[in-house]
Amino acid sequence: MRTLISTAFVSLDGVMEAPGGEPGYRNSGWTVEHVDFLPEAYDIKGREQSEAAAMLLGRTSYEAFSRVWPDMEDFARYKAMPKYVVSTRLTEDDLVSDWGGTTILRSLDEVASLKETEGGPIIVHGSSTLNHGLSDAGLVDRYHLLVFPVLLGAGKRLFSATDQDARKLKLVEYEAYANGVQKNVFDVVR
Repeated sequence: MRTLISTAFVSLDGVMEAPGGEPGYRNSGWTVEHVDFLPEAYDIKGREQSEAAAMLLGRTSYEAFSRVWPDMEDFARYKAMPKYVVSTRLTEDDLVSDWGGTTILRSLDEVASLKETEGGPIIVHGSSTLNHGLSDAGLVDRYHLLVFPVLLGAGKRLFSATDQDARKLKLVEYEAYANGVQKNVFDVVR
């Protein structure tokens, strides 16, 4: 079974939306506006690219990332990596042609089937709505979180607000950086 990893930049109060300056969001750009940049705090991002074998995105994140990531040197390894987009609305005509192979999945059941295939880890970037569904369905195996020392109040949350049984997480890696960012890697205990 493949490992499904959710990776996110989150504020201390769990907001994950628009860390890079995307338009239409009140606190857009919060990762650069409120915290000094330290390269070592982002080392996990390079590691994710080298360790992941596939990328899984929701439609909204796919539409945002596919416009900019194909030509960015920082994300070059993702270009050739198989990508999967979970969407009931996206069509083959909506997929970009310069970002490698992309498969549309129509349900979380298809994600569960993908996890049963041979291959390395599947990484999920952004995709708040998809993350909620994956977590609620018990499909997330690991979280890679960079937690920023800022409270944003409003915004999309990484974690679902669904009333469900508690899920235990095991902290398997952590580090705090001089700029206040914390790396927390959690395995979901089954």
